[in-house]
Amino acid sequence: MKILVVGGGGREHALVWKIAQSPLVSKIFCAPGNPGMAGLADNVPLAVDDLDGLLAFALREKIDLTVVGPELPLSLGIVDRFEAAGLKAFGPYQNAAIIEASKAFSKDLMEKYDIPTAAYGVFSEIAPALDFVKQLGTPIVIKADGLAAGKGVIIAQNFVEAEATVHDMLGGNAFGAAGSRVVIEEFLRGEEASFLALTDGQKIVPLASAQDHKAIFDGDLGPNTGGMGAYSPAPVVTEEIHQIAMEQVMRRAVDGMAAEGRPYRGVLYAGLMIDNGRVKTLEFNARFGDPECQPLLMRMKSDIVPLLLAIANGDLGDLAIDWHDQAAVCVVMAAGGYPGDYLKGDEIHGLDTAAAISDLIVFHAGTAEKNGKVVTNGGRVLGVTGRGDSVKAAIAKAYEGVRVIHWNGAQYRTDIGKKAL
Repeated sequence: MKILVVGGGGREHALVWKIAQSPLVSKIFCAPGNPGMAGLADNVPLAVDDLDGLLAFALREKIDLTVVGPELPLSLGIVDRFEAAGLKAFGPYQNAAIIEASKAFSKDLMEKYDIPTAAYGVFSEIAPALDFVKQLGTPIVIKADGLAAGKGVIIAQNFVEAEATVHDMLGGNAFGAAGSRVVIEEFLRGEEASFLALTDGQKIVPLASAQDHKAIFDGDLGPNTGGMGAYSPAPVVTEEIHQIAMEQVMRRAVDGMAAEGRPYRGVLYAGLMIDNGRVKTLEFNARFGDPECQPLLMRMKSDIVPLLLAIANGDLGDLAIDWHDQAAVCVVMAAGGYPGDYLKGDEIHGLDTAAAISDLIVFHAGTAEKNGKVVTNGGRVLGVTGRGDSVKAAIAKAYEGVRVIHWNGAQYRTDIGKKAL
């Protein structure tokens, strides 16, 4: 089989790494890919939103399966376009990808189908939005309705912050069109977990539990990012919580989407807030989480390709997933200044040393090649991912890798996975 992976970040590097292990696969392409994938895939210089270019390439190369990583091409309808041209693609259709592309749609779906979530309101004008903030009180969560690369969520600690955020978003200064409508919701307390499942629109196969770290600084302080690290399994997802998540969140979401005439197939990601045995849904995403994908795929024992192909064909059958008993932890190394303005083009040192460490994979996220050197080319640069017999051992392994890699201004959290201990 020839496979095309669309995307160029850490999630896509992890997908390429896992797909390359399948005996079913003869050739992998990645568009646009990154230097970390060299040797596993041929990188193709096509942007993820260049649907015409991607389709032409897939037809020319007779691609057997296209695996779409990021949310942007899904929201633009890449799966619909490929299927119309007779090609198989893994991911939700455009009308189902709206579950991530519009937070307002997602919240309305949760309310309609009794999926537990926070109280909320949807606003496109400043005055009623601020009235709602006063009604709910602070701290309060303000979200840009559209896609904002994981950064469109602000937790305002007081009314002054909330007012500034609402003016910023609805005034068009923050997140552009994505923030032209906002979702404002009550602040939930508890511990966050990521719950991912594969679905063909009817059957649901859960992935192992995982937990992300959104804030830039240790102790979950500072602004939100696309994710500074993740680990799997997440002890907060007990058997009881798992059952609640499957029955009250995933099952109701998949059935609800079908009832809305938007059958959902692909990977469905629910961000959950867990507090004293109660589960509430923070958000849905229409793709693998990044960085959750990295530790999850390091723990996945099964061949991923039959699963992806079965979903592209619309029938999971009786396929299940086997997991390694070991834990895995991903620590994101980011550019200085991220998630604000950051520099690009700094040479990364120590990658060869890290590559020699057993049970450690360095997944490239924001890297490029320049004059034969690997340099920084994004906010989140690397996902250093270790595996061990326990979360504690996996943490130690990941940071063993982090310690040998450096570039000017590199930053990372030192407490990834500590919640699990």
